[in-house]
Amino acid sequence: MSAYIVFARDSTRDRAELETYWSKIKATMEGHPIKVLAAYGTLEVLESGPAIEGAVIAEFPTMEAAKAWFYSPAYQEAAQHRLRGASYRGFIVEGI
Repeated sequence: MSAYIVFARDSTRDRAELETYWSKIKATMEGHPIKVLAAYGTLEVLESGPAIEGAVIAEFPTMEAAKAWFYSPAYQEAAQHRLRGASYRGFIVEGI
């Protein structure tokens, strides 16, 4: 069953850290079955809650594949720059 990792960026703290993250992210995908479906495109908040600055949705063939990428040493190293650069919310959800 497909799984999706979703990241929502609430607010930016350090643009340079985000740019470092963005420069490293592609290399973390090598060898992982990941398909980015949306990345920081135009968005509209439909229901109550704070507006977000951007969102990313990535598809994986299984929950295990999504976790394998997220917890990989390469991604965890890159993610430190994302976390220093901005406030994010992230989760994995299984498809139907």
